[in-house]
Amino acid sequence: MDLDPVLIGRWQFGITTVYHFWMVPLTLGLGMLVAILQTMYHRTGNEMYLRSTKFFGKLFLINFIMGVATGLVQEFQFGMAWSEYSRFVGDVFGAPLALEALLAFFLESTFLGLWIFGWGRLPRAVHLGSLWCAVIGSWISAYFIIVANSWMQHPVGVELVDGQAVMTDVWAVMTNNTAIAAYTHTLCGALAVGGSFLLGISWYHLYRRRKDGIDAIGPDGKVLVGSAPDVPGRDAIDHQVWIRSLRIGAVVGIVAFLGLAITGDIQSKLMFEQQPMKMASAEAACHDGTEFSVLTIGDPSSNDCDGVENVFEIPGLLSFLAKGDFNTPVHGVTTLLPDYQDKYGTHLPEDERYGQHSGEKIDYQPIMIVTYWGFRMMIGFGMIAAGVSALGLWLTRKGTVPASPWLMRGALLSVTAPFIANSAGWIFTEMGRQPFVVAPNPAQLDGVYMFTQAALSPQLTPAMLLFSLISLSLVYGILMVVELRLLIVYIRGGVASAMPEVTKTNHTPRITNDEDDVLSFAY
Repeated sequence: MDLDPVLIGRWQFGITTVYHFWMVPLTLGLGMLVAILQTMYHRTGNEMYLRSTKFFGKLFLINFIMGVATGLVQEFQFGMAWSEYSRFVGDVFGAPLALEALLAFFLESTFLGLWIFGWGRLPRAVHLGSLWCAVIGSWISAYFIIVANSWMQHPVGVELVDGQAVMTDVWAVMTNNTAIAAYTHTLCGALAVGGSFLLGISWYHLYRRRKDGIDAIGPDGKVLVGSAPDVPGRDAIDHQVWIRSLRIGAVVGIVAFLGLAITGDIQSKLMFEQQPMKMASAEAACHDGTEFSVLTIGDPSSNDCDGVENVFEIPGLLSFLAKGDFNTPVHGVTTLLPDYQDKYGTHLPEDERYGQHSGEKIDYQPIMIVTYWGFRMMIGFGMIAAGVSALGLWLTRKGTVPASPWLMRGALLSVTAPFIANSAGWIFTEMGRQPFVVAPNPAQLDGVYMFTQAALSPQLTPAMLLFSLISLSLVYGILMVVELRLLIVYIRGGVASAMPEVTKTNHTPRITNDEDDVLSFAY
């Protein structure tokens, strides 16, 4: 078999990166919401917020640990599979990745440890501050990762010295407008994930209370909150945990979607300016024009777009997305291709760095099916999540959810919508950059770019890469089963599964301070 090592290496990095990114937005979004819930408990002393904090905090910890375990592989891949790429960008990536590691492995882990084991031992304000430090640390560390990734999309602050990018302006790298736009968009996406997570799980527990006959509906249509004295935690406070969490999650989901719309518009305008071929492919814009394609069919695999047919278009919308007006024509694929060929050549250099791809014709058009549908899946599933949030606010205005199992299942399934939207957005962003692993920035830098075929470690064989691809995919698959199993067990168990200190005394739950409570919460 004549296997392409570059293709296998890209599949390996893509699978491990997308898998890891499933944990990242949940960590960023849910961590912030847990910190807010504990802040409300600190200010009010209301046990409802304590229960919410411990329940969702338990799920946050499970996801955080899995995120750390899967994220470590990303660091090693740079040196193992993509050493030529590491040599090219090493002087630039050294600073942001070192700062990210310091924050992630020292600030986050230290303060998260204090939060886990500090229940009932640290002063309440110090304990709360520990969680905020961990969450803020995770948000800051995410920025440095975005800085590194955005430099690949839009290199700034460097000069080319002996074939390597040497950083000359660290401030330009850290304040890259591409990084700022991507970071705000990523945080809004993370909050959308966290809000949807709260909504779906809370809906499930409110439905169970209806199904088990604990809660009922009065003549006025409002909820009659009951309790199950024989089951720890299934009381009036339990109802408040879920209804308040659901509505908080719904509000966060709607606000996050509005933030995504604003930051996404800013980001798309930057992409039209910095990577016009990516956005032209995302819009199936084969020819210059102002129309936005809502639906395109056909075979977009050919560079001249002969097989593409735009079925339904909105006049002027593409111009608005790109330029902010409705009249300026946007360059299409057929116009952009000659420009790319004039600037960067029609064929890869005859150089051993390119391996079997040496002298190969360059295809500057990304896979249009991936970019086109990835862009629409990102927007579409984001709208689904926001729609469910709005529906949840309306249906729970009288204190509980409907008794429909189908609505409950739909709410649980909607938890996956922002995950899919986030993944589709990142796949679109990364695959739309091809054939470059470091995209060119002709407006500011001359010659600072790198083709993907030149980035792979030259000593790797297809067999080596295929073995590591299969091995990592199997390990990650096992880790996925473990995480889903843990999450499902604790979600089904409700508050009592995360709070073993909740016991029955005269049919009233109480909070104890037994010596094993902290370890029970942690493990």
